[in-house]
Amino acid sequence: MSDLKTEILTVDLGSRSYDIHIGAGLIERAGELIKPVLHQPRVIVISDRNVAPLYMTKLQRSLKRAGIQSDKIVLPAGEQTKDFKYLQKLLNKLLSMRIERRTTLVALGGGVIGDLVGFAAAIALRGIDFIQVPTTLLSQVDSSVGGKTAIDTRYGKNLIGAFHQPRLVLADIDALDTLPLREIHAGYAEIAKYGLINDPALWSWLEDGAGQKLVDGDKQVRAKAVYECCANKARVVSGDERETEGQRALLNLGHTFGHALEAETGFGGLLLHGEAVAIGCVMAFALSAKLGLCPQSDADRVRRHFASIGLRTDPSQIPLNHWDSDILIGHMGNDKKVEAGAITFILARGIGQAFIARNIATSEVRAVLDRAIAA
Repeated sequence: MSDLKTEILTVDLGSRSYDIHIGAGLIERAGELIKPVLHQPRVIVISDRNVAPLYMTKLQRSLKRAGIQSDKIVLPAGEQTKDFKYLQKLLNKLLSMRIERRTTLVALGGGVIGDLVGFAAAIALRGIDFIQVPTTLLSQVDSSVGGKTAIDTRYGKNLIGAFHQPRLVLADIDALDTLPLREIHAGYAEIAKYGLINDPALWSWLEDGAGQKLVDGDKQVRAKAVYECCANKARVVSGDERETEGQRALLNLGHTFGHALEAETGFGGLLLHGEAVAIGCVMAFALSAKLGLCPQSDADRVRRHFASIGLRTDPSQIPLNHWDSDILIGHMGNDKKVEAGAITFILARGIGQAFIARNIATSEVRAVLDRAIAA
């Protein structure tokens, strides 16, 4: 455990408000932190086969010290688990354990576990509480906060889901110590995304050296990055919880392109979500520059910085046998943000100046995709 000070943020949603704790050693303290938000001293901890061996025992011991009974469910790791089959298995297992409406689920893991457990909590017994204990950088800075829960389908990513806010989020910076470098890179893309949307100071901080320190393991830098991203998202979610005002939609920068890439690779290990977001951000800025909306120099900065960190910046760098721009555009047509048949893009007028764009000519999108595929 390090000597990091624990910071606490609040997502302000009236009676459904909740706190985000960011610091070191939070899994060891989970029992005392979780107990005040429980309706009964019983939880079911759900994790995957990668995370459970590392943190399940530590978490359950902490819960026991606080007088909280806990059971566990361990699922396979990977994006493929976020589907109907495993949702059904999880719900049947929960029902066999005789959950009640006052039972709380605890999602211990990355974005896949958080999304799946959150959706299960949203629909089990017509809605029960859940708590997020994110263990990846991507889930700490993004997916554990905001209440978006979902599973994937063959038609696209996160197309079946619900808005269901957690009761508490515990982002333990120490958990990042066990992450493979590739997962750190994937989470980094989501951090940089916040800078590109509306926080040019965050982007400059990353670009000026903090980004590399974060990747190299500096806990103070990691904690600051998680805090800044969560604070940013908490403000957005408090003002536009269900993405009806447009502000929350900006958080999807890079995702229209990225989700199409993920769909084409089969939501497998070939391309992680954060890796897809990085490529998507590069293409969103490339499209913005092509349309004359932002300076080409800003698009070049985005590509250059992601590459310097170690992220791929083009589909051509993903070992898929064949890429086809029309197929990718077809995937985009299944995106949740499609309105009246038109694909919605998040584009930019510059770094930190993202906006919602509709009715973009398909020929312009195809041109950007073709260039990226050929890179």
